[in-house]
Amino acid sequence: MSLSRREFVTQTAVAGAAVAATSVASPRPAPRARKAEAWPNGARLAISISMQFEAGAQPEHGASGPFPPIDSRYPDLPTSTWYAYGYKEGLPRLLDVFDRQGVKVTSHMVGAAVDLNPALAREVVQRGHEAAAHGQTWTPQFSMTREEERASYEANIQSILRATGTRPVGFNAFWLRGTPNTLPLLQELGFLYHIDDVSRDEPFLVPVNGKPFAVVPYTLGLNDIVLFEERHFSADQFASELRHEFDALLAESATRRRMMSISMHDRIGGRPARARVLEEFIAYAKRQPGVWFARKDELARIALESPLTPREGALAAASQP
Repeated sequence: MSLSRREFVTQTAVAGAAVAATSVASPRPAPRARKAEAWPNGARLAISISMQFEAGAQPEHGASGPFPPIDSRYPDLPTSTWYAYGYKEGLPRLLDVFDRQGVKVTSHMVGAAVDLNPALAREVVQRGHEAAAHGQTWTPQFSMTREEERASYEANIQSILRATGTRPVGFNAFWLRGTPNTLPLLQELGFLYHIDDVSRDEPFLVPVNGKPFAVVPYTLGLNDIVLFEERHFSADQFASELRHEFDALLAESATRRRMMSISMHDRIGGRPARARVLEEFIAYAKRQPGVWFARKDELARIALESPLTPREGALAAASQP
């Protein structure tokens, strides 16, 4: 902070104190209470878990990981084994956690990873979870032409359809960075929602191609890449963050519909200690009243049908009396 800014803040505070000393303070109006907008079966807080199915689709060189970068002339063997942990151990472990706790999640699947492990992708769906699209490869959407972007989504759809028998209706871009073409293309291809937005704690609608398109917000605050790989959280810190976020949102849900988002990646969140912490949190949350664990396609369909869903852009203007 610069000196001039400090001087400005100090002078403003002094002036404000002088005004307060010579004026009668006006009472601050109490916040208007809103009736709780319930999810199905009277639930007030929906918890949506993302399980990223990515391992094996990473580029041969330059993929992020725990090892120092290596010259591209040489194979990065340890990094490839780190990613392989995701489909050998991480995803099976997380699937067992969700089975034991009886919750269903959304798995964002990279098409190339599905092609490498179709039986595992099929198992995800057979256990009752949603298969959502996550691009065909790790190539960033923002580097593509419109035609390349559309081809990537079509290939991703076909990979998931071949392996699981289901067509994805939800999408997650590479690091949430879509393009001006992304949402129109998704709408044209029959998708219902995307998650590449962190601006709310509940689903909302935006106009795309003149029609409503659902946004089921993603998370950075409870994202295992951010917490473990970038901030170097311990499992205990992760447990604390989950509890505090949950308790705060559950309290807010007394007056408004709320959603909590959690993101677990195959090779990161599927580690034993982290998966155990997640399971302990799920058990804790299930003991509280008014909590519902939901797949993102369920939340998107409710958002599209409910008049209570927040609307933005042209949809918001159209809903004004």
